[in-house]
Amino acid sequence: MPRKITIALIDDVKEMVRHLATVHSRSLAHLRYCDVRLEVAEGKAAAAENGASKFSGEDYGFSFGIRVLAGERMVAPGYFGRSLGAADLDSLEKILKEGIEKAYRRAMANGELKATVREKFGGLGDSLADTRLCPIQVRQDVVPAEYEIDPRTVDLREMERYTTDVSRQVGALHDGVKYNFISTMTQLGRELFASSEGALIDQAFALTQGMCFVVAVSNGTSQELYDVLGHQRGWEILARGVNEPFMTFPPFIDFALSLAREAVELAAAPALPSTDREVVVVTDPHYNTLVSHEIIGHPVELDRVLKMETAYAGRSWLLRSLDEHQVGKPVASPLVSAYSDPSLPGYGHYKYDHEGTPARRVVHIDRGIFKGFMNSRQTAAIFGGDPNGHWKATDSSLVPLIRMSNTVFDRGDRDARHIIAEVDHGYYLVGHRIPSIAESRENFRISARKVYEIRNGQLGQLYRDGGIMADTKDYLMKVDAVGSDFRLYPIPNCGKGQPMQTKKLGNGGPTMRSRARLTGPVVGVMD
Repeated sequence: MPRKITIALIDDVKEMVRHLATVHSRSLAHLRYCDVRLEVAEGKAAAAENGASKFSGEDYGFSFGIRVLAGERMVAPGYFGRSLGAADLDSLEKILKEGIEKAYRRAMANGELKATVREKFGGLGDSLADTRLCPIQVRQDVVPAEYEIDPRTVDLREMERYTTDVSRQVGALHDGVKYNFISTMTQLGRELFASSEGALIDQAFALTQGMCFVVAVSNGTSQELYDVLGHQRGWEILARGVNEPFMTFPPFIDFALSLAREAVELAAAPALPSTDREVVVVTDPHYNTLVSHEIIGHPVELDRVLKMETAYAGRSWLLRSLDEHQVGKPVASPLVSAYSDPSLPGYGHYKYDHEGTPARRVVHIDRGIFKGFMNSRQTAAIFGGDPNGHWKATDSSLVPLIRMSNTVFDRGDRDARHIIAEVDHGYYLVGHRIPSIAESRENFRISARKVYEIRNGQLGQLYRDGGIMADTKDYLMKVDAVGSDFRLYPIPNCGKGQPMQTKKLGNGGPTMRSRARLTGPVVGVMD
């Protein structure tokens, strides 16, 4: 009978994984580097639809991933990863050893192909170079998860009852609520990283989330809203909410009921009219969460910037070539600063990325001047600068990509109420909904959950189904007020890569004021 998979497994295999990543890997000829990632997660989930239980269950995740750099004539990478089950436990060492050897053979084959191409194409072939990793401080560390209620101790039947009750209360709120879907999940995960350089990092993460999707109808108009309450904590965040300096959420039942009220209110509101000229727009922290994600976060991922994912995800207007880029140049108003910081709380928090790099804040815009990118050890070796710890995978079996941690607009010093009060005529955008972004992220169209007209410094008519569109640099250059009300929010489903990796991360910012064109109802797609 196979043993049960639990996160305690990491304790049993840590020394074996370290030995494979160091002693065993070094026995392979022409191997320059090896790392092994092993991940175990235990989780529970429940869902309800229109007041009736939809499903509930508990499961585990168990996977590994290996990277090798090797080559005789040229050095190239090789990767291998797979998901595992309880039946693999007794042969885990053999499986990992075979995984290292498969990644090694792939790296050697890639190196030979690169060398052959380089020799064949003369000057053009000289653009091919050995794959190098920028040096980092090698660490051995244990990072525990943070929670009050251990996800493993949550009773699944009680979780199902709670989720169904939230759905029932949302459905009973108003006759206009025609449909709702509620889901909850809580899990505890543990990641082990070992490298041939001597790194041995054991990180654990708690993760809890509640999701509400609601449809309201009024006079033939329907309004669909979706939002999540989530944090790297235990079940306590759903039971009593979150009250931290940068993150504030009510208990999940209040969160879901508030979203339902908003849907009812919006279904009865008129659609936002489009404009053919720019108007003053004030954007709240929740709306700026998606703005920071789309026009700051993605275009400063250095793999995208270096055109490593152009075919399926696009480029970045911040770099046209290694010699032609925006580093050191003004790209925004002097009031605008933006950064990515894994030390901030929420979904984007971690201490080390998936190549063992100590994670740190990286400033992208400093008072209007563009400063730099999120990177990996490989892309740092290409572009320059120190690695800043943003190489992450959704699952250990997948190749990591450069991903956002907490990418945000920095806070200013203005009272948000005063920013609105100064506007003679404009619009206040509250909450984010749907983005539509150019492949280079050079311009955008992002819809809001709610839009209020501002007249003489006061909020007036409420509109639905609208947002703004603008040129990215032009929009940032026209920012003339930044609030002090900085907030962080979870982004539960950021997609990137081929095959697609969907990752949870954080974004945010304060209230900001700029100028843009209004857009009415539009159908868009998430990135």
